Amino acid sequence: MLVVTFRRDSRNRLSSVFASGHAEQGDPGEDIACAAVSALLQAAWGGLAEVARVPVSGRRRSGDLEMHWPAEARDRDDVNAIVATAELAIEQIAKQYRGAIRYVRASEPDSPAST
Repeated sequence: MLVVTFRRDSRNRLSSVFASGHAEQGDPGEDIACAAVSALLQAAWGGLAEVARVPVSGRRRSGDLEMHWPAEARDRDDVNAIVATAELAIEQIAKQYRGAIRYVRASEPDSPAST
């Protein structure tokens, strides 16, 4: 199963995305569900880094993505539009592929590092 978690900080602002696993809806390289989620997350990373000019940290590997952006960028409309669009699209895909993709909306613990 592919699990995609969108985290919010203590002020309920989108702060990070984690994805791990595979949807297993086809052979590797032919799994349309995995490909759709991967494309959305790669587009969000690129949009944040190249369009919004926000420093994105994390890692990208097959079956594993972790993406964070700084607290000072979280109130920006362009940053929110990019990440919220990816979140909405992935939530909708997860509804279509129940049992293969799981969308999680989570809050981070209230700590100085997450604000």
